[in-house]
Formats: sequence, structure tokens, C-alpha cells
Amino acid sequence: MMKRVLPVLLLGAAALTSGPVMAEKLILKFGHVGAPGSLFEASVNEFIKNANARLGDRAEVQGFGSSQLGKDAELLQKLKLGQVAFSLPSSVMSSVSDEFGVFEMPYIIKSRDHMRMVQDEIGDSVFNAAAEKKGYKILSYYENGFRHITNNTRPVSVPADLEGIKLRTPKGEWRVKMFQLYGANPTPMAFSEVFTALKTGVIDGQENPYAQIWSAKFQEVQKYLSITGHVYTPAYLLVSAKHFEKLPEDVQSDLMAAAAESQEAVYSMAAALEEELLGNLRQGGVEINEADKDAFIEASKPIYEEFALTVDGGAELIEAVQALAK
Repeated sequence: MMKRVLPVLLLGAAALTSGPVMAEKLILKFGHVGAPGSLFEASVNEFIKNANARLGDRAEVQGFGSSQLGKDAELLQKLKLGQVAFSLPSSVMSSVSDEFGVFEMPYIIKSRDHMRMVQDEIGDSVFNAAAEKKGYKILSYYENGFRHITNNTRPVSVPADLEGIKLRTPKGEWRVKMFQLYGANPTPMAFSEVFTALKTGVIDGQENPYAQIWSAKFQEVQKYLSITGHVYTPAYLLVSAKHFEKLPEDVQSDLMAAAAESQEAVYSMAAALEEELLGNLRQGGVEINEADKDAFIEASKPIYEEFALTVDGGAELIEAVQALAK
């Protein structure tokens, strides 16, 4: 007999049959942009493993990577429509709410321990609150990672080396402003389009963590990798607040517990991948150089000033995040 799959929109009583017949299992779709072998895929798989172990026969989380269910912006909309249950956005959250732009400030997050402190101390009051105002709910903080620059023009040691380079960025205004400040020509583009754009010369380069660079095979179409570590981008295990609240309470509890317990494994995988994948990239023939981070930090001061002046509470938010690194 063909099993009828309920969309996540049909929740609560609508998902149940009456009388002695067993309730049909809820199918909860998790859409993300990560390619096979990426940290995003590993993170989602860890969450799915832990969630399904808790959920048993009541519900099942199913993963759909490589933008199968849409790119980041589409997935944010599909969350609100109830067409997917979970997504894993990263930089795009700065376009959802201004507060998330603080993570776009160059070199503001120093380490994963620093990020844990930010989550623990101001996560609920600032970032969760900002997400919920827009109709979303953050179940946990995962990772995209420390970002580095690849390109086909020249090694990048100081900001001036980016002059004129057409560089793909995510669709977030602060990343665009940052690379404009450094002298590059930033080009916002969906992640799924980047490989072809690099291969055909539509863009010269891009910036991403090692896990994204390797899993997307950018090393096949890029000559230079410059270790800048210019931004650390969290990833957010995101749901629609409205649709999540329609789930049975026990399912909500199990999903929240699985989200929390998966975080440490995600951070451990991220740290291990960072070391392993740099070696893989080196063996893949990409020319690698260490950038002058002090030069980038000095060149970044104006973007901090703009964020502090133009975002409501921006100066205080920068100060709060920086204070937790000490």
C-alpha cells in the first residue's frame, strides 16, 4: 500500500486519524544548500540522526541538500509557508534582521569558544528575539565557519590585493560593503551558481570556509587560496515559529533536545574538517598563502563605524560581542 506523506503544514489533529487506527507519521523536511561532503550536510545528518532516534514512530526528519528544495532565500519563504520544516541559513540572516549583521563584522568572532559565549550570554535576548520578530525560531547554532578567499587573479596578502577582483559574496549587505571597502568588486550570488560562474570566468573568486570550498570543488576552478579568516559565520537551525508551535508538544521537545545535543558534535566536526581540508586543498594543487590579518583588521574599521551608526543598538551589540572574547 502506498504510504501517504503529509506535508509539514498539516500538523496536530490534521495529522491524526480517529479511532483505533494508528496516527500517520509526520514527515518533516530539512532543506539546505550544502553539497555532499560539506559541513552543512554533516551537521544536518547529525541532527537528523539524533532527532529520529528520539521521535521513533511519531515523526521523521528527512534531509534535502544541494539546494534541492530551494536556495537560502527560497527556503526562508518555504519555512513560513510550512513547505519545509527546517533550514540552515548562515550569512543570509543579516538580510532578515539587522542584528545578525554583527556576525558580518570582520574578525569579531575569535573562536568557537567565543561563539559559545555569545550564544549563551546574548543569544536569546538578541538573536532569538530578532528571529522571532520575523516569524522564525532558532533551535540551535551550528556553523558555516571561518571564511577564506580563493581567486584566479593573484594571491591576496593585504586588502589592496583585492583591487578589481570580481568576488562572489552571499546576498548580505555587510559582506558586500566589506569587500567594496577592501577594493574588490563584490557580486552577490546564490551558492549553487558559484562553481559555474568561476569556471566560465563570470567571477574571479569567492570566499567561504574550507568545507564549502572543498565540497563544492572550487579547487578545480581556482588557482589561489588566501587564508584570511575574515569572517566567522554561524549557521542557524531555523524553523517557522508558527508552524513549529503547531507540532505536538512531545515532538517539539524532542526536536529541541536533538538540536541542542547535536551542536557539540557539529563544532567537533568543524574543527577536524578545518585541519583535514586545508591539507586536501593543498594537495589539490591550489597555491596557498597566509594573509596579513592585521592589515585586514586595520582596513575594517570603517565598516564597524557604519554598523554602529546605522543599526539601532549597533554600537552596544558590537561592544557586547567583543567583550565576551576577553
